[in-house]
Amino acid sequence: MSLLECHSLRRLPWIQGLELQLDAGEICVVRGASGSGKTRLLRVLADLDPRDGGELSLAGRACEDYSPQEWRGCVLYLHQTPVRLPGTVADNVTAMLELSAQRGKPRPELVDLNGAQPIEELSGGEAQRMALTRALALAPRVLLLDEATSALDREAARGAEARVRTWVDAGGAALWVSHDEELVGRLRARVLELQ
Repeated sequence: MSLLECHSLRRLPWIQGLELQLDAGEICVVRGASGSGKTRLLRVLADLDPRDGGELSLAGRACEDYSPQEWRGCVLYLHQTPVRLPGTVADNVTAMLELSAQRGKPRPELVDLNGAQPIEELSGGEAQRMALTRALALAPRVLLLDEATSALDREAARGAEARVRTWVDAGGAALWVSHDEELVGRLRARVLELQ
């Protein structure tokens, strides 16, 4: 089933006439040289940056038929430098659930993070793991991952990849910007190459 689709998508000068179909259960790795528009593409797909043209839809429903908050809850952008809300790791995850009006959902497992740890004490890699936990807790339909494991060591990155793969296998979809040449094979992903 097609989840995210774009036709003739334009965000000049980076993206010109992009065609993309991302199906449920699929991971697509976005590659390209620095400055080729990888981050810009994710931001346009998340409706954080405007399009200069083209169509964008989720499960057959046009982006314009969603409120911005509703779209961004379904098509979730995760930047490599995560937002850190004040408080602890657990406070950050809980705050996101409350912001998204999903209070009835069980709190997600924090994996190897200490929920009581103050957010300002997190390393870059710990912040990325916390952000991924938050993102998965929000139960989006599509994850847009922008170098989301770039600060993680190999073992932690593989753990994060496994969590995303499990989530995708359960019916989600992910578009993942990465310079890791081996990510495609590990995630059984296809490639979208930007020029």
